[in-house]
Amino acid sequence: MEHYDVMRTTFAARQYTDDLVSDETLYRLLDNARFAPSGGNRQGWKVLVIKNTVRRQALREIMAPTIRQYKAQAMAGETPLNTVVPSQVDQATIDATSSNFPLVDELEHAPVLLVICVDLTVVSSMDKDLDRVGLISGASIYPFAWNIITAARNEGLGGVLTTFLANQEPQAKQLLDLPEHVAVAAMIAIGKPVKQLTRLKRASVESFTTIDSFTGEVFRK
Repeated sequence: MEHYDVMRTTFAARQYTDDLVSDETLYRLLDNARFAPSGGNRQGWKVLVIKNTVRRQALREIMAPTIRQYKAQAMAGETPLNTVVPSQVDQATIDATSSNFPLVDELEHAPVLLVICVDLTVVSSMDKDLDRVGLISGASIYPFAWNIITAARNEGLGGVLTTFLANQEPQAKQLLDLPEHVAVAAMIAIGKPVKQLTRLKRASVESFTTIDSFTGEVFRK
């Protein structure tokens, strides 16, 4: 596909047909995704291909508490798990919320399931001393993760990147035998979408781009 078409039609595909994705195809996706940039070209990613059904079921159970919290806070009109605005949702409400969620409910049946990890010993975190949640480390892993998603789109497949698993990292580390210095960055599912979306809704360039400062003049063509 033409590159801009891939960018404009890659959506979060959570429902897949029964079509299998071969190991050869998955290898090709990863073989192209590995050319993503990373700090110092240190390429600290590690990909776990999760094929075992029991392990997939365990991942679903690990994510359940986070999904409950996410849904409860979203239903209250909040941005879930936000680090700036404190949540007003109590634990009892979270506990009473269902953990059902698209894709996660069918995790065992996703044609491909990947857990994307990053070796923190090779990642530079320029914001590590700031009094806020860290962001910069992601620059060395998420371009690679997104390359996997767009490579899947180029193959006529679809995928979705989720981060629920990271909220329960200690349990995930135990299940997946991760070393202490390796962090969970994302979980990616891939398959042939039941329906391929081609018209995505996104905010305009003018809505998020200004000149010279945050309050500067709106950038227009």
